[in-house]
Amino acid sequence: MTRYGVTLLLFTLITMACNRHSTIVHSPIVKTGVSQTLAQARKQSVSQLAYALKFDIPAQKNQPIPASETITFDWRKNSAPLQLDFKEERTHIQNVSVNGVMVPIAFESEHLLISTAFLKPGTNTISIQFTAGNLSLNRNEEYLYTLLVPDRARTVFPCFDQPDLKATFQVSLTVPAHWQAMTNALVADSTVAADRKTINFRTSELIPTYLFSFVAGKFTPVMRTLSGRPMTFLHRETDTTKIRLSMDPIFNLHADALRFLEDYTQVSYPFQKFDFAAIPDFQYGGMEHVGAIDYRASSLFLDNGATRDQKLSRATLISHETAHMWFGDMVTMRWFEDVWLKEVFANFMADKITEVSSPDANYDLQFVVDHFPAAYAVDRTEGANPIGQPLANLKEAGTLYGGIIYHKAPIMMRQLERLMGKTALRDGLREYLKKYAFSNATWADLIAILDARTPTDLAAWNHIWINETGRPKITYQLDRQGDKITRFAISQTGEDGTKRVWPQGFEVALVYPDRVDELTVNMNQGQVELGEAVGKSVPDFIVFNSSGQGYGIFPVDAAMIPKLATLKNSVTRAAAYINLYENMLTGQVSPVMLGATYQNLLSKESEELNLRLLTNQLSDLVWNFTRPENRPALAASMEQASWQAMEQEAATGKKKLLFRLYQNIAISREAQDRLYAIWNEQKAPTGVTLTEDDYTSLALALAVRDYPAEGILAKQLIRIKNPDRKKRLEFMMPALSSNVTERDAFFASLASESNREHEAWVTAALGYLHHPLRTQTSAKYLPKSLDLLEEIQRTGDIFFPESWLRSTFSGYQTAETTQLVRQFLADRPTYNARLRAKLLQAADGTFRASRLLYDQKQR
Repeated sequence: MTRYGVTLLLFTLITMACNRHSTIVHSPIVKTGVSQTLAQARKQSVSQLAYALKFDIPAQKNQPIPASETITFDWRKNSAPLQLDFKEERTHIQNVSVNGVMVPIAFESEHLLISTAFLKPGTNTISIQFTAGNLSLNRNEEYLYTLLVPDRARTVFPCFDQPDLKATFQVSLTVPAHWQAMTNALVADSTVAADRKTINFRTSELIPTYLFSFVAGKFTPVMRTLSGRPMTFLHRETDTTKIRLSMDPIFNLHADALRFLEDYTQVSYPFQKFDFAAIPDFQYGGMEHVGAIDYRASSLFLDNGATRDQKLSRATLISHETAHMWFGDMVTMRWFEDVWLKEVFANFMADKITEVSSPDANYDLQFVVDHFPAAYAVDRTEGANPIGQPLANLKEAGTLYGGIIYHKAPIMMRQLERLMGKTALRDGLREYLKKYAFSNATWADLIAILDARTPTDLAAWNHIWINETGRPKITYQLDRQGDKITRFAISQTGEDGTKRVWPQGFEVALVYPDRVDELTVNMNQGQVELGEAVGKSVPDFIVFNSSGQGYGIFPVDAAMIPKLATLKNSVTRAAAYINLYENMLTGQVSPVMLGATYQNLLSKESEELNLRLLTNQLSDLVWNFTRPENRPALAASMEQASWQAMEQEAATGKKKLLFRLYQNIAISREAQDRLYAIWNEQKAPTGVTLTEDDYTSLALALAVRDYPAEGILAKQLIRIKNPDRKKRLEFMMPALSSNVTERDAFFASLASESNREHEAWVTAALGYLHHPLRTQTSAKYLPKSLDLLEEIQRTGDIFFPESWLRSTFSGYQTAETTQLVRQFLADRPTYNARLRAKLLQAADGTFRASRLLYDQKQR
């Protein structure tokens, strides 16, 4: 049993003992945030919860939003004041009444306190007049939207902001008459008076506060019915080509996902409606609000220049958010330390849905390319976190999110499916969904259901995969006599040298001139003997993890490297590329050799997804693992190779990827002149489709290189037609100025929370501000960037601290930057542990580059 389990058990036993003599349940002390202790106490005393909310939203974003609410609930008597969460100033609360009686307002440490003197056992009603908090309303000139995960409902209205106090919501929005609005439930009725419109929505199903949502503003509504299900889509897109090419896929992909999930789970869609909205520069790819999914507009609206990879990413995103309606929305984790539980199933199901809805896709290849690099990018670092993490207070919940939850967890889940079998896992998930429908569950609840369906000891399997960090390091010994294998032993330890075992299965390919023999390894102990290999001829070379399902850092057979292009299986090639890169990061493979190898493969790689992987790694090698004085020569060679490969390539998606690589690594004046001519004349290379977004990207690439032409960004601004995209570029322009003083002023402006409202704009601008070509003048921003981190975590959304750090540190490779980070942490021994981990994750590339490029011993 975990420490959390013991604590909870003791808490329950003590409470039961007290209740033999009294109905009193003691509440915890009042402190900021939502502590686990507070949540557990409230769960015992509050039930049958319902919110009725009214918001009067003005057209002007700087005007306050008057609001009111009525909270109805059953209360079990206890001795301490009832705490309602409200992360706002006391002045935002105008009056409070309890059971029809006006009561004094008691406000302390982000909580509205209701004295037990005003409450009664059984049903109670609290009514509050207040001004809505702005922190999570995401207000813009023509629209606003809520984003309340993980504990941000309390920043908008007083509530019990914890996932296991599910409630119904009945909402009324008064908005400008020409606005559209959407929330979790269907519209009941609406009335118009002068230039104002009041929309009353029906009562929602039981949902947690973090999934409560509304969107309102100037949107274009599109309604369609597919397979008998009506859907409404709100958007602000103005590009007629994007609209024409995207609308059918957007609706069809949602319909496909719903059909698959109803069949797989044997549970009908659980909510009264299914709508979605496209938000300009939304903080995430999507957010699974019940019946009202929000998406980043650019993730949905693709144009005729979209690659196959972009279309697959859109399909996967839609499948992910739709899967959440069952996994997370209908069955919700009890506490946010299990937040990964909803995300692992959303990703796991999304991969299965995409396999069916996009039959031309290579499911296994997409799984490898999408999940493994992102998982390793965290798990290899000094700041690695386990999949399951303890959480004492919800105000820290945002720091749980990251690559481990979204990418290592699906890898773990695929290993579990391989262990149990697809049918047993599916049937276990069906039981889980039906048992906990419209309620809450933990990972332990699910493991108990699955454990009954497999002879494997899931407790031991669970411990290493869920509760520990890191990945195994795989080594091998191959003995031979003549040309025959006499022994093939495979071993694993922790990458940190510890003797740990990750139970998993993977494949090893023995590659011969005329065939490939793929052998399965059941890696359930520290060392296994691969008896099936004994007696076989010694191969030309070996590829480890050839099916792309194993997790860890695998050995590289040097004989494989010059023959990579001969591997016919695209998944095997992807696994080999990833493993080569991981071995480069540990110093086992030379960055120069790897760059030369990949450069030769640009014209030979047949799969678009693999080409995306190669081009990303090549860009990383140029900018992060090549010393500045050596970059021009390497870039010149790669510029030529990528341009020639693009000209020879027939597939449009691959041509686009090769052009993006060329644009990304362009250092020579010849390459920059060519890019400027393409941008200036708006004439793309033959066979490459460039859109408005692509030309904006080109303009930014030229600006960060200080290309000697006047007004590139100003001209691009005039070319952009969409008002939301115009505002984005206007915001970013000072960060790309050739004038250092302007860049200094831009960075200084980010110290103000109001200038960080559009987080996607901020992190995009930071990426250019700290571009490797600008690090000499931008390094001075690093100390202040670190000083702001705690404030970023308090005021920003869940991914902002990580993206702030990665955008800041991704361009640095020197020992000075390494020392700055280490000294910052050394000077703060009590620094927030999760922010410390995020910083170590983001700085891992800097640490490794500094060691590989400047450490004389390594060189």
